[in-house]
Amino acid sequence: MPVDLKKLERILPTVRKPGRYVGGEYNSIVKDWEAVATRVCLAFPDIYDLGMSSLGMAILYDILNGLPDVLAERVYLPWVDMIGALRKAGLPLYSLESKRPLAEFDIIGFSLPYEQLFTNVLELLDLAQLPLRAAERDARHPLIIAGGHAAFNPEPMADFIDAFVIGDGEEAIVDVVRAYQAVGSRDRMQALRALAEVPGVYVPSFYDVRYHADGPVAEIRPTQPEARLPVQARVVSVLPPPPTRLLVPAIDTSHNRATIEIQRGCTRGCRFCQAGVLTRPVRERPVDEVLAAIEAIIAQTGFEEVGLLSLSSSDYSEIGRLVDAAVARFGDTHLSIALPALRADSFSIGLAKALSGSRHSGFTFAPEAASDRLRDTINKPITTEQVLEAAREVTARGWRTIKLYFMIGLPGEQLEDVAAIADVARAVREVGRRSHGGRAQVNVSVNVFVPKPHTPFQWVAMAPEASVIERQALLRREMRGRGVKLDVSGPMSALLEGVLARGDRRLGAVIARAWELGACFDAWEDQRRPGAWMQAFAAAGLDPAFYVYRERPPDEVFPWDVVSTGVRRRFLLAELERSRGASTLPDCRSGCHACGVLSAYPGAWSPEWRCPTPGSLSAEIELEAAA
Repeated sequence: MPVDLKKLERILPTVRKPGRYVGGEYNSIVKDWEAVATRVCLAFPDIYDLGMSSLGMAILYDILNGLPDVLAERVYLPWVDMIGALRKAGLPLYSLESKRPLAEFDIIGFSLPYEQLFTNVLELLDLAQLPLRAAERDARHPLIIAGGHAAFNPEPMADFIDAFVIGDGEEAIVDVVRAYQAVGSRDRMQALRALAEVPGVYVPSFYDVRYHADGPVAEIRPTQPEARLPVQARVVSVLPPPPTRLLVPAIDTSHNRATIEIQRGCTRGCRFCQAGVLTRPVRERPVDEVLAAIEAIIAQTGFEEVGLLSLSSSDYSEIGRLVDAAVARFGDTHLSIALPALRADSFSIGLAKALSGSRHSGFTFAPEAASDRLRDTINKPITTEQVLEAAREVTARGWRTIKLYFMIGLPGEQLEDVAAIADVARAVREVGRRSHGGRAQVNVSVNVFVPKPHTPFQWVAMAPEASVIERQALLRREMRGRGVKLDVSGPMSALLEGVLARGDRRLGAVIARAWELGACFDAWEDQRRPGAWMQAFAAAGLDPAFYVYRERPPDEVFPWDVVSTGVRRRFLLAELERSRGASTLPDCRSGCHACGVLSAYPGAWSPEWRCPTPGSLSAEIELEAAA
């Protein structure tokens, strides 16, 4: 039964943005609860304003509701005022479509795009009046499933999640639902066994982990015959048609626009970039399919902006034809088409110019490092002169504000590399002033580098807090003055991200205790509770420094070795060694480097991949033999 709607109506006027909690959005789908066999609630463990922009949620919502015997509804984590109001009123958290308590669903599927959402998951489960730990739930409770980029190290959340979907979810989510239907909720263990047999599904309770006396993982051992080691990430060979009946939010959101994924994956091989590994291989969506999707979205949503998404939109092989066709077809309408991920080159700037019309609010570059040597170290081989030339192109074409993204704490970084950030920012400002005088503005965002799992830098230590503080102080001294604005992330934020990204399942006790002490919304600076986390680490007898400030030997067993992206460990180690000599590796499109993906998915290859044809003379398996 739905929650008490009269109680809900009484509390909604007392909270900010009640539109977050009422549902009824245009294009939302409400099915007959009794007419379907399986009920799924898709959960985004952050506020509505952010979750409504999640393309992954939109894709799964569209796929599941396309199955006649399944319904999919949504829930987002309420903001703190609504959390308090729900608890005071004794109301459980509910889905937006039918207002049903989450406990009445068969499956709750969490999206985990980043690690700082982990305590939010516990908050959401508690609001739903469900046991937090998987071991405490039985056949009366929904199965709790999670996926997303943060699930590629599932171990910190192993205590709380019944099963993880690793990799692409479009096909896997249907397989999960069908496996569940074959068993039903009568026997929870049988349901988990059925899920463990689905390719790409990891059931943490089916594995034992043993640790060395000094802390690292010694062994990961499956305990059930259905459990694989490692669990191979799912990959869809060809991107399915994009959803076009997108939900139109009830309130203004952070990215109030439609989105179409034009390409999944990246061939550039930046060594710091986890997404570039997790989304291999590259798969492109045909131009005609993208154009048809834009047209359908306009007709079915009324959005005035469409974002063409990719890790690097300008690397899409037919981006020129796509932009020309989009301008020709939609140029006379009020529709704005955005390419949010472009490189610092004249071609990309020309694309942005073609699509932006007269709007020149700001242009973003992400050099990541400010010296040529350090950019070679991270395999992002652009020169400082290329950055400045891109700035000249941008300002000459009308843009007055340039945003630059950098990282500090990169492997091999020296203080002169940090000082170079200020040098580049000032040089870009001077370029802007030559075109726009005092109206030119450079906004510099500097984050602390976190070595992520499944990347060549997974073995390196994170920069210690004292080093980070020293580097940030240097930047603040060097970047005073008009026309340059500096924004830096705090060391505690990076420490927490690093621990949660690189941790093992012993962190379950830390996450639970931190949440009990008030930790929630850890990605929000004004809500973060560093003291709660430090108390939780102390209570569990764990030192966060062990997870982030320690160089790893090449043969160490990682917690995330329970899953495989298809990229071989020896390839990543070779990339780490090349980074130490500031040696670059060319784009995959110039030739296969035998990373492992092609041979990991031999039956999945399609012409959209940027990998050689299996069995050809240039194929990866032959390159591997030569290596």
